[in-house]
Amino acid sequence: MRWVVSAGHFLGRYFALFVLAAAVVSYFQPGLITWVLPYVSYLLGIIMFGMGMTLKRSDFAAVFKRPKDVIVGVCAHYLIMPLVAFGLCYIFQLPGPVAVGVILVGCCPSGTASNVMCYLAKGDVALGVSIGAVSTFIAPVMLPLLLWLLAGRWVSIPAASLFLSVVEIVIIPIVLGVLVNTFFGNKVQQVTQALPLVSTVSIILIAGGVVAANNTRLFAVGTLVLIPVIILHNLLGFGLGFLFSRLLGMNHAKSRAITFEVGMQNSALGVTLAMAFFTPVAAIPGTLFSVWHNMSGSLLASWWAGKKTADGKKSAVHTTPTAAN
Repeated sequence: MRWVVSAGHFLGRYFALFVLAAAVVSYFQPGLITWVLPYVSYLLGIIMFGMGMTLKRSDFAAVFKRPKDVIVGVCAHYLIMPLVAFGLCYIFQLPGPVAVGVILVGCCPSGTASNVMCYLAKGDVALGVSIGAVSTFIAPVMLPLLLWLLAGRWVSIPAASLFLSVVEIVIIPIVLGVLVNTFFGNKVQQVTQALPLVSTVSIILIAGGVVAANNTRLFAVGTLVLIPVIILHNLLGFGLGFLFSRLLGMNHAKSRAITFEVGMQNSALGVTLAMAFFTPVAAIPGTLFSVWHNMSGSLLASWWAGKKTADGKKSAVHTTPTAAN
């Protein structure tokens, strides 16, 4: 089991590079990875189940101990990222399928990698975990609603079907994971240690599958513009998330947590929904976002890790999520 844990940590540390390598291989040899496309939703379900198995009662208790902080973080997430995505689509005049993919990424809940970045940046990890959990549990309502409001001008949004799909591939696996952890925590401890490896491999396979499905369109004129769009989307999320929390009087540790929870998305969910309900092209933004936000998040976390918070406070709670997405 030790090698499994080590492999998981190694893949997690160099996750962005492995996703990039998988993308290159899939681009030049799409036949090697197209087999994964019918199983994308199942792979995401495995990732979400792993996330649920890392959640504890204390993670949910924190929501009720300081609801104001959590509400601020969740509101910042679901206001900033969708609206920034919508604005970028207009500014860059993105075509319909691509615009839907960008907005879909913006409407997704927080990514679990945000907790890792918060930990490394000496942020308030307990707050980050709480914001991520709440944003995920309300995603079945918020994601279809925001997508319908912001992307409805480009394509028809199957809001009811999206709601059911998010419940099936996100909420149910997480709830099952929480139940397994609650009732069989000690007995499945060894299995839990393998979750980082399983989750990371699943995301790499999903990214590779999307690139393989779009290898003839990835560097077309209509999709190349996505590179600056994705970079701006993520960086504006970081900047506005930090500014929003500071304007509301939060200390630096809390602001760092909110910064990562706002700027980092569950892009694997965006990719899965794009493949299921829209077109393969709509899944490209989620794949690019997955690579970029892990690189930018790591750089920001490293920079903050070398600086003391202005108020001298550090996070007292440490946690290690199961995946980077």
